[in-house]
Amino acid sequence: MKIALIGQPNSGKSTLFNAVAGYKSVASNFPGSTVKYTQSKVHINGQVHELIDFPGTYSLSATNEAEAEIIKYLLKEGFDVVVNVIDASQLGRSLPLTLELLELEIPVVVALNMVDEAKRKGIEIDAEKLSQILGVPVIPTVASHNTGVRKLFATVKNVLRDPTSVRPHHLEVQRDVEKVIRELESYLAENYSQKIKYPRRFLALKLLEDDDYFLRNVVGSDGRDLQDQVKRLQKKLVRLRGKPQETIIALERHALAMEIYHQVVTVGQPKIGWQEKLDNLVMHKYGGYVILIVVLVGFFNFVFYVGSYLETYLLSGFDWLNLLLDQHLATGTFVHQFFKSLLWGISGGMAIVLPYLTPFLVGLNFLEDIGYLPRMAFLMDSFMHRIGLHGTAIIPAILGYGCNVPAVMATRILPSRTDRLIAGVIASMVPCSARSIVIFGLVAYYLGPLWALMIYVFNILIIALTGKILTGLMPEVSPGMIMEIPSYRMPSWNVIKKKTWFRIKEFIVIAWPILIAGSIVLGFLEYFHLDRLVNLLLSPLTDLLGLPSKVGVTMIFGVLRKELSLIMLTQALGTTDVIKVMTTNQILTFTVFITFYIPCVATMAVLSRELGRKWMLLTVGITLGLAIVLAWTVHIFGVLF
Repeated sequence: MKIALIGQPNSGKSTLFNAVAGYKSVASNFPGSTVKYTQSKVHINGQVHELIDFPGTYSLSATNEAEAEIIKYLLKEGFDVVVNVIDASQLGRSLPLTLELLELEIPVVVALNMVDEAKRKGIEIDAEKLSQILGVPVIPTVASHNTGVRKLFATVKNVLRDPTSVRPHHLEVQRDVEKVIRELESYLAENYSQKIKYPRRFLALKLLEDDDYFLRNVVGSDGRDLQDQVKRLQKKLVRLRGKPQETIIALERHALAMEIYHQVVTVGQPKIGWQEKLDNLVMHKYGGYVILIVVLVGFFNFVFYVGSYLETYLLSGFDWLNLLLDQHLATGTFVHQFFKSLLWGISGGMAIVLPYLTPFLVGLNFLEDIGYLPRMAFLMDSFMHRIGLHGTAIIPAILGYGCNVPAVMATRILPSRTDRLIAGVIASMVPCSARSIVIFGLVAYYLGPLWALMIYVFNILIIALTGKILTGLMPEVSPGMIMEIPSYRMPSWNVIKKKTWFRIKEFIVIAWPILIAGSIVLGFLEYFHLDRLVNLLLSPLTDLLGLPSKVGVTMIFGVLRKELSLIMLTQALGTTDVIKVMTTNQILTFTVFITFYIPCVATMAVLSRELGRKWMLLTVGITLGLAIVLAWTVHIFGVLF
């Protein structure tokens, strides 16, 4: 049976999912789209059920692609239970989505999450009374501490066993608007009862709201009579209320939500505690930036010291295996080359990538779960405006440090196409976790963490300059940023562990096999001396940058996955001790080139889908040109000084 998790952003929905999801959780795209959801098999009282974690959404109105895909998938897949996760401290704002879910006539269970945060704000909620009003179970939870989670899913299990035990109430809006809704419901019942599979009240509300998705997929070109009826009733609504028809239903739903809120909520004196005092420091106009620098320096040092220790330890084990291989197989033979390349690919993933990827993801997930990333976005808002971008553009940029693919997808939250285009180019230049592995595995490991930090600072300066130039070429005034700053939360180690595993599993399942295959291909190229031809073709570039000719072939593999460049580099040079065969200047030049040049294949695919092929090709051209110019500048600067 299928269970859907639906809630607004920052409601703790994903925390709840990670608290109960199995290690076989996978992220998938909605059919025919780039919008992602996460699914997992969960055990409830010995039975296996499918749990789907939908992207955060504020409504079931198709105002963007993500919301349209959620509606489509939710209605077509036939879910048995919807778990609506609500931020208890923001109950009034959360209830409109709950009211929409009740109209779907699917059994709903409300997870009243973060009740501890609500109490801290002086908010007491009568969960039993709220349950009576809505007609669905309401279970208080604190997902980050696993409080109430067992009771929540025991309730879900009971609903799965007997769906008729839950009868969501259809709560009526103001009488004049309600009459219009019922008139359209009656028309649908009389004329479209056999054709339409959606609940009539839900569909009537969506049509009156002028929802493009339902107008296009339900009314279409054949439903001229229905279209005329909808337009007539919309005009009637406008005459009654004097507002645009698409806002009237939303306002009525909001008014109903606030009426429920006042019935179930008692507001007392909020507790002014350490969180408010800490925010005064963390988001201070001067001190906040000092704390930001301290956090970033601490983060990069944590990744470096953990990663370098593990890399040194693991590489020593693989060096022993290489010696063993040389002793038992004749060197220079095809079999020896194959197994050596295979071992190189395995060791590259295990001893070079994972030692840095794991602490990087743990640190990033910790900063996200504790609530610091939105505060970082707040601090960087003025910086984004100085380069001519909407402040919200910092969100795709921050996501880019994990992976450029969701970073480019996140540009759809920006208000204008110009902002989306520029933010897409910038997001593809942010050092993702794969590029970070190259920075840590080469620069930090051989030259020290301070040099690695300088690469990141240099990258930010170049991104800012690029953004300034692009916004100068496409001037557009960006509005200010309105964003929610969530409360600080004590992260759950169990949740961080699972979130880290999901991302590491993605590397193990997708990237590592490519890495091993790439290593074997490079081994074959070396065995048949074809690598010399590739290096010869790329020699104008390597000569310009002052790099050894052998590294030419490694740049091609970086287009597939950036970490491949590092693994292929050690294989092409024939040693994992790169500093013995490359100078400090060459290491810096190579790393700067890899950090900036052509996005990986997956990022290019998403760029093409989100921004169009023209802008994808333009991004490839910009990043390749920048990589060559910047790497050449680093090389010349190193030679001169």
